[in-house]
Amino acid sequence: MSPRPRASTEKTRPSVFWPLAAIIIPLTGLIAKIEIIGGEKLPREGAYVLAPNHNSEFDPLIIAVATWRMGRAPRFMAKESLFRVPVLGWALRATGMVPVARSASASASRATLDASTEIVEKGRGVIVYPEGSLTRDPDLWPMRGKTGAVRLAMGGGIPVIPMAQWGTQQILPRYGKLKLWPPRRRVRVIVGDPVDLSAYEAHDGHAPAFVAATDAVMGEISELLAQLRDEPAPAQRWDPSAHGQKETGRLES
Repeated sequence: MSPRPRASTEKTRPSVFWPLAAIIIPLTGLIAKIEIIGGEKLPREGAYVLAPNHNSEFDPLIIAVATWRMGRAPRFMAKESLFRVPVLGWALRATGMVPVARSASASASRATLDASTEIVEKGRGVIVYPEGSLTRDPDLWPMRGKTGAVRLAMGGGIPVIPMAQWGTQQILPRYGKLKLWPPRRRVRVIVGDPVDLSAYEAHDGHAPAFVAATDAVMGEISELLAQLRDEPAPAQRWDPSAHGQKETGRLES
């Protein structure tokens, strides 16, 4: 397990994250024992896109706590419409969450570029589930990814950091019920090296480049998960459209 790294400036500066962390971290600790591998690979300062796998509705809490423990403030991409909800919208803006438009229009692309620029200018990180929703893979391996994470990263020259976690499915099975006993179930989180997307930069703005870059990111996430599970990842990733399933989720793009 990685030693706890030094905190970043954004974590040590007083913010709304402080009272949230004081409540959420102890409560989460009663349910899960989080072990972090490779935590030193998350940049201490500056912008990044953190790309984890997604196999349980409990994942965001684990990823948020792990990110905070690794020295950074956890910020997620959230559906644009949520920012218009009273109180919730204020909370999302106060914590610096990033709105994402789910359409593929020119205005949505412009919004992604604007979000990238803001992330770089403020030196913030953002957590994006590249699968767009809970995995549909029967064995909980990462499925086909969506291009939102790499569009955001390539639009601002931001590194993509792959991450995998395993164990949340024992706490809250996919589409299942929360299991609070036994307490402090083991959840392991592993962080990888930044994904080299330089081969796709020359074709930035073209859909095939985004698809290929996304596939590279999903490959790295799958390899990290394979390490946690101590078994090889499938040669082919699950494709919901090929199995007649409709994809739904907060971060589709």
